Amino acid sequence: MAGLTQHPILGTNDTIKEEKQEFDQTKPLSLDKVEGQTEKDMAPVTGSSIHRSGSRPQLDLSKAAIQGTFEERDPTILLPNQSDHLSHLALDIGGSLIKLVYFSRHEDQSIDDKRKKTLKDRLGISNGSRRSYPVLGGRLHFVKFETTKINECLDFIYSKQLHRGGMDVRIWNPDAPTNENAVIKATGGGAYKFADLFKERLGVGLDKEDEMNCLVAGANFLLKAIRHEAFTHMEGQKEFVQIDQNELYPYLLVNIGSGVSMIKVDGEGKFQRVSGTNVGGGTYWGLGRLLTKCKSFDELLELSQRGDNRTIDMLVGDIYGGMDYSKIGLSASTIASSFGKTISENKELEDYRPEDISLSLLRMISYNIGQISYLNALRFGLKRIFFGGFFIRGHAYTMDTISFAVQFWSKGEAQAMFLRHEGFLGALGAFMSYEKHGLDDLMVHHLVERFPMGAPYTGGKIHGPPLGDLNEKISWMEKFVRKGTEITAPVPMDPPGTTGLGGFEVPSSKGGTLRSDASALNIGVLHLVPTLEVFPLLVDPKTYEPNTIDLSDHSELEYWFTVMSGHLPDLVDKAVASEGGTEDAKRRGDAFARAFSAHLARLMEEPAAYGKLGLANLLELREECLREFQFVDCYRSIKQRENEASLAVLPDLLMELDSMSEETRMLSLIEGVLAANIFDWGSRACVDLYHKGTIIEIYRMSRDKMHRPWRVDDFDVFQKRMFGSGDKKPRPHKRALLFVDNSGADVVLGMLPLARELLRRGTEVVLVANSLPALNDVTAMELPEIVAEAAKHCDILRRAAEAGGLLVDAMVSNLDGSKGNSSSVPLMVVENGCGSPCIDLRQVSSELAAAAKEADLIILEGMGRALHTNFNARFKCDALKLAMVKNQRLAEKLIKGNIYDCVCRYEPAS
Repeated sequence: MAGLTQHPILGTNDTIKEEKQEFDQTKPLSLDKVEGQTEKDMAPVTGSSIHRSGSRPQLDLSKAAIQGTFEERDPTILLPNQSDHLSHLALDIGGSLIKLVYFSRHEDQSIDDKRKKTLKDRLGISNGSRRSYPVLGGRLHFVKFETTKINECLDFIYSKQLHRGGMDVRIWNPDAPTNENAVIKATGGGAYKFADLFKERLGVGLDKEDEMNCLVAGANFLLKAIRHEAFTHMEGQKEFVQIDQNELYPYLLVNIGSGVSMIKVDGEGKFQRVSGTNVGGGTYWGLGRLLTKCKSFDELLELSQRGDNRTIDMLVGDIYGGMDYSKIGLSASTIASSFGKTISENKELEDYRPEDISLSLLRMISYNIGQISYLNALRFGLKRIFFGGFFIRGHAYTMDTISFAVQFWSKGEAQAMFLRHEGFLGALGAFMSYEKHGLDDLMVHHLVERFPMGAPYTGGKIHGPPLGDLNEKISWMEKFVRKGTEITAPVPMDPPGTTGLGGFEVPSSKGGTLRSDASALNIGVLHLVPTLEVFPLLVDPKTYEPNTIDLSDHSELEYWFTVMSGHLPDLVDKAVASEGGTEDAKRRGDAFARAFSAHLARLMEEPAAYGKLGLANLLELREECLREFQFVDCYRSIKQRENEASLAVLPDLLMELDSMSEETRMLSLIEGVLAANIFDWGSRACVDLYHKGTIIEIYRMSRDKMHRPWRVDDFDVFQKRMFGSGDKKPRPHKRALLFVDNSGADVVLGMLPLARELLRRGTEVVLVANSLPALNDVTAMELPEIVAEAAKHCDILRRAAEAGGLLVDAMVSNLDGSKGNSSSVPLMVVENGCGSPCIDLRQVSSELAAAAKEADLIILEGMGRALHTNFNARFKCDALKLAMVKNQRLAEKLIKGNIYDCVCRYEPAS
C-alpha cells in the first residue's frame, strides 16, 4: 500500500468520462440532488489557502443599509455602490456533471412602524451594535446539469441573468451596461475546456480556482454552518452527527473520483494531500465495464444491488469449512480473497452473473478505500473521516461497505462519515473564493434549509433549472396527474417505463425499480437569515434537541404521517376558502395537496431525505408548502371570528378573577390557560368539538373539567415560587417571556389574563408569537390589535401596553382620564422568528434573543411549543410548560395519560 501512495502519478482523481448516464427524477424546485463530486483529479497540494484575487470584482459595502425595518426577520442589505456585473454565481464543471451554486436576494419586505421602534429602544437594540453582513439576506441555491448538456446550463444562467448579478439587479437598474471584464468563479477541468464557450454565449470570463482549495473550503463551510450536514451510514441506517465547530479540526477528507485523494485538513486554508490510491471509481467502472458490458456507472451500481458476491469471493468460511476464525476475530462471512473463488472453479466469464461480478468488485474497491483511509487517519491520529466524490453518489451499499471497513479496522474507534451536500463542495468553495463573499462568519443558526417543489428539466435526464413561476409549477403537476403518474417524491420519481415529464420513453438503464441512487439525500435551498440567533436562555445549546417525538421509529413515523394525511382535506378547504374560493385558489389548493402528499411519500420512503426528521420538521414543512402555493393565512377569518367572540366575554372574566384572593386567582388563571388551550385547529379531536358548540360553550365545558391533580401537576411548586410560604415572600420575576399559542380563547381568555396578573405583580411581560401564520396560531402582527381591544376594558393592560409601545397610535381611550403611567411595567410583543406550530430555539429572532437577556421566567404554552418541542428543554431561568394534550398517541407516549389530560410542568432555573 505504501508504495502505491508514494508514487507521483498515482492516487489522482482523473475525470470519469461517462458515455451515458441516467439520473433520478427527484429534486426540490431551486436545486438539484447530490449526484457527483469533483470528478477532475487534483494534484498534491500542501498547506494552501484560498486565493482571493484583489483584481476580481468585490462586494462594495460603502453606504450599505438595511432595506425596510431593522428588526425584520429576513432583512435585505442594499449595497448602493455595488457594481451590477458582480456575479453571485460559481460553477464546478466536471467531466460528467456541472454543479452550480448561486445566490438570490430575499423578496420579503417589511413595513416599519412605531411599535417596532419603541420595542427596539426598550430592548436596547441598536444598529451600531450589529455586525455588517457582506452577503444580503437571501437564498443559496444548488443546481446541476449534465456536462453534455452545457447549453442548457448556459440558457439557465442567461434566463436568470446570474452572470450579471441576478434578475433583481437588472430590475433595479435595467439599463446598466454589460461589463466586458465580468467574471464567474469556476473550478473543475471544464473551467478550462469551456472558457471560450462562456465568453461567446454570456460575455463573461471564467476565473479558474484550484480544485483542491475549493473542495476543502466547501467542506469546511458545510461542516461549520449546516446543522446535521454529516451522517454515518451503517446497515442501511443513516444517523446524523452534529459537529462542534470548536472540535472540527483536524479531519481527513477522502475524495473518491477515478482515483482517490486523501486530504488532512487542519483549519481554514490549512490542508495537505497526505495520501491516495489509484484504485477508485475509475477502477470499478473500468473493470466493471470490461467484465459486465455495462454502459454506465449507474447501471453497474444497479447490478450490484441484485448480486451475491459469495459465488465469486472466497470467504473465511470457505477455507475453514463454514466456521469462523474466531482466534483472530474473523467471521465465516468475511472476505478472505476478492474473486478468489473463481480460481478453483472451471468456469468462464459468461458463466458468472454480471450482478455478482459487480457486487464483488464494489466490495473489493470500497473495502480497500476504507482500509487505506483508516490507516491514514491512524497515522495522523484523526478520529473523523469524511468521504465524498463521484464514486459514492448517495449509494447506500457503497457507504455501508466503506463504513464497515473503517469500523472493522479501527475496532470501532473511528467512524466513516458522509456529507449531504458532498456533490457541491467544489462549487461552494469556488463561490467562497469571491473576495468578501460573506459566508465566512455565518453560523449554523443563520441558515434555514427549505425544500420547495421542483420539476425535471424538459429534455434532460437530470433536474436543471427551477420552474419560472407558480403557474408553471401547478401546470407541471397537473400534467403528471393527467398522465396517470403518481407523485411519490418532492418531484415525481420516474415510474416504471418512464423518465418523467421530459419524455416518457423506456429508460436505457436496466434493472429493477430501485435505482442505485434511490437512497440519496435531497438538497434544499439554504436561506441565509442573519437576524436569527440562538435562544440565550438554553442551558446547553449544543445538546439541545427540540423534537420530543422520535420519528426514527417507523411505526411512529407512519402514525404521524397518517394523522397529517387525514387532516389534509380539511386544511385544503380552509386554504381555498381563505382566498375566496376562486378557481385559482382551487387549483393552488389541489396543487398544494399533491405537493405535500409527495413530500410525505418521499419521507416514508427515506425518512432522512431532508436531514434529521422530527415531528416539528414535518409541521413546518406543511406550512412552508402552503406558503409556496401562496396560501398566506388559511385561518384568517376563523381567527378573527374567535378573537371577537373571546374579547366580548373577557371583561366578565377579568371581573370574576379580581374578586378572588391572590393564590386562588393564580390557580384559576392556570386552569384558564389549560382550558383555553383546547382550541387547536391542528387537532382532529378539537376540530370535531367545534361542531358541537360555540367557542364560549366549549371553553366553559373545558373549564368545568379542570380537576386536579392534572397528569403532570407541578402547580404547588410554582405557586410556592410565586407567593412563598409563611411570612417569607419571594421577589417577583423581573421579566417573563410568554410563548403564546392559538388565537381566540387560548390567547384572549387564557394567556392575556395570566400576563395581566404578572404585570400586576410588577413583572415585565413579553408576549412571544409567530412571525408568520401557522394553523390558527396568533401572530406577532395580530397581537397588538388584540391587546388594544382588551386594554379598552382593563387599566392594568392599558398602562402596560402604553409603556411597551403597543398603544402608540392611541387606539384606546384612557379609562381614568390621566396620562399614561411611565413608571408602569411594560407589556411587549416580539416575534419568535418562525412560522410553525412548533419552535426550534436554536433559531429565534434577534428581538426575542434581546428580550430574553433580562428574562427570569419562561412560560411555554400549547402542544407545539411545550410538548411536541421543548418538553425536555432545560433553561437557565424558571420555566413553566402548560398544555392540554389533544392527541391520544402523544398522551400515551409522553405522559402515559389520555387525550385532554393536562400538563403543568414547572422547572426552576438550572
